[in-house]
Amino acid sequence: MLTRGKDGIRKPNPKYVLHASISNDLVEPSCYSQAIKQEQWSRAMSDEFIALQRAGTWTLVPPAPWMNVLPNKWVFCIKRKSDGTIDRFKARLVANGFHQQEGVDYGETFSPVVKHSTIRLILAVAVNFRWPIRQLDVQNSFLHGYLYEDVYMK
Repeated sequence: MLTRGKDGIRKPNPKYVLHASISNDLVEPSCYSQAIKQEQWSRAMSDEFIALQRAGTWTLVPPAPWMNVLPNKWVFCIKRKSDGTIDRFKARLVANGFHQQEGVDYGETFSPVVKHSTIRLILAVAVNFRWPIRQLDVQNSFLHGYLYEDVYMK
């Protein structure tokens, strides 16, 4: 059995890790009211909202008393390049799913993820056939699946 230890892969010692100081204006905001005051975060939220509209992920409906309407939250992240410089500011609008009720808002949970062995296999095939390999960073992605339950979000 191969392990990281047998391959000489060690977790870096935190006391030897380089630390880059980040100025206060480059801190990820924790809420909407902080983010809307800064142009780069406002632009990131606008880009996310436009992407959601283009994808047709939702329909605006008036709330009814029987609906379990979930609150939402903006999640912010600074994406950096390998050299530590800022690549872009990313904002995601997410539903606070912990307010959902089983049987009302969802029946089962499933999140498809790719296995590392699949990635290694595809890379090995590409190398074997000398195919060019390029890195791709997807700014917005939506799963090709259908929800059979109606989920309501503020």
